[in-house]
Amino acid sequence: MKLSGPALKMIWVLLASLPLLTGGAAVFYRSWAFLPFAGGALLGIALGIAKVILLDRAAKKIATMDAARAGNYARAQSFLRFLLTALVLAVPAFANRWGLPIAVFWGAAAGVLVYQLAVYSMRLFIKKEDNA
Repeated sequence: MKLSGPALKMIWVLLASLPLLTGGAAVFYRSWAFLPFAGGALLGIALGIAKVILLDRAAKKIATMDAARAGNYARAQSFLRFLLTALVLAVPAFANRWGLPIAVFWGAAAGVLVYQLAVYSMRLFIKKEDNA
């Protein structure tokens, strides 16, 4: 599976944010207690990478469909990405019941928000490339 250029750039932004999140948590906690946050951030960023891959595959497939089928397929793919996000946020939310610290949830939430940062950064990259 070959990913498009924008998808690869988004994945690089997501991967580059993991050390930033983990390093920030390490500075905040100043001990090994940052590991649950880092695990949650890894989970959220893995979700972001999966969403980028799903979005790229959907865009390639939609380009070959007629308008009605493409609309239905796009809605189904969007709903699937939403369900994956809900699942990744729900599992750490209940982690406190299983004995894990709530920092896992906050790490996952931060990782999920990094996907939005990657999307926004792509808007900036594309705008600069179009103007050049």
